[in-house]
Amino acid sequence: MGILDWKHWIVILVVVVLVFGTKKLKHLGTDVGESIKGFRKAMNDDEKGGEQPPQS
Repeated sequence: MGILDWKHWIVILVVVVLVFGTKKLKHLGTDVGESIKGFRKAMNDDEKGGEQPPQS
């Protein structure tokens, strides 16, 4: 038994759903996913851009 047992996670989940509602949580998850995709794309673009010297 750790400090956060599975029972504690269920209680936390219920409280979060009650506070934010399911629609806001759905949109929050979508926004976080899009942010992660954008961050990964920027990191990949940055790595590719660093390998090639700028053309003049």
